[in-house]
Amino acid sequence: MRSSRLKAFNRYGREGMREVRKREPLSLGPAFATFGEKLHHLGMRFLTGFLVFLFSLVSAQASVVDDVRQALAQNHFSAAQGELDSYRAKNGVTGEYVEAYSWMGRAALAGREYDQAAAYAKQTKDLAVELLKQRPLDAEPHLPIALGAALEVQAQVLAARGERTQAVAVLQAALKTYGNTSIRARLQKNLNLLSLAGKPGPALKSDQFLGAKAPALAELKGSPVLLFFWAHWCGDCKAEAPIITQLRSEFATQGLKVLGPTRLYGYTAQVEHASASDELAYIDAVRHRFYGGLLDMPVPISKYNFDTYGASTTPTLVLLDRAGKVAMYHPGALPYEQLKAEIEKVAR
Repeated sequence: MRSSRLKAFNRYGREGMREVRKREPLSLGPAFATFGEKLHHLGMRFLTGFLVFLFSLVSAQASVVDDVRQALAQNHFSAAQGELDSYRAKNGVTGEYVEAYSWMGRAALAGREYDQAAAYAKQTKDLAVELLKQRPLDAEPHLPIALGAALEVQAQVLAARGERTQAVAVLQAALKTYGNTSIRARLQKNLNLLSLAGKPGPALKSDQFLGAKAPALAELKGSPVLLFFWAHWCGDCKAEAPIITQLRSEFATQGLKVLGPTRLYGYTAQVEHASASDELAYIDAVRHRFYGGLLDMPVPISKYNFDTYGASTTPTLVLLDRAGKVAMYHPGALPYEQLKAEIEKVAR
């Protein structure tokens, strides 16, 4: 990330210098030649000083998390480690450092380097736990991301090795310890990925809702049900909405029901700290603008539902069969053909 920004800076700087060189000193006669040259040199000094200031701002804004992710995206683990070492030498072990380090484990897991992933996850967790001796988990944004990632990678490595029971145990233990923090939904998501399929869909709370009040899931037995967990800020959710609208229409004769749980986040696009009533009104406005084909979809509003279903990723799509059991649990969006194939399985 920093290298790309530096290239952009260098390109801007060279072009700026060319423009200055194109402008000859003011030609107002011999008496003014020296004065014109002075103006030229003053302009050059001003531009150089400005560009140095601009570069310092860009450097200050560069994040070690971004730098590490950029290096790992190019499969440059040594460069990523270099960024980490450089940051740690200057700043020590901070929440931001631990979050950046957590990406090493995630990248190793993606590359199926399970031993490396496990080692990175353990080190990330150890660093996070050490910092937790000085502060609560949610005192700043980086540490929850780092610790959640470490536990996620640890569990996924165990599952990939066929040690599913141990993976479930890791996540259950983490939920006992961190169940009242911001990483609860993430832990539950990973636990659900390992253990929710084939079980009855957990009941939804719908004391607060938009549209029609959602029926209890128990009342919908006999019909296939799609749960579409979405968020007002989520672009992928908006892109998924037309797909769900079309599939709901196609499978209407088979009795497909769609419920759209969401939750309050404490802010809107315009207000950093929004009241519940203001955010609720904003959600309804988003619903009318981007979810026009689903306005009759019941929308229960509850953080409990998101925690229970582990919907830390939006959208999260959950399919229940006619017996009310979970047939598909999928964090993230799905294209039309793939979601249609999953619905066909439960709509028979």
